Amino acid sequence: MIGSVFFSCSNKTSQSNHLYKSEKGLVPDESTAIKVAEAIWYPVYGNGIDKEKPFVAKLVDEIWIVKGTIKTDFGGALYIEIQKKDCKILKMYHGK
Repeated sequence: MIGSVFFSCSNKTSQSNHLYKSEKGLVPDESTAIKVAEAIWYPVYGNGIDKEKPFVAKLVDEIWIVKGTIKTDFGGALYIEIQKKDCKILKMYHGK
């Protein structure tokens, strides 16, 4: 008897079927957006970011824009854009 057996090492299953999804998105509110921003900023910029508190978050077209607060007339603020639905970081910088 002759037969054939086929194996595939390729995983064709879509990863999107396994991702957590929420109707409110992974970053549903201002408080969460600020916490995500801090989690990204502290390892990159250190404890110096505390000088820019309070941080302010605003939702614009399903993207959270979080900024630091500048208390002087010179210097630039922390800035980050976080996608609401999946927490993807779209842009980040610290102005000088």
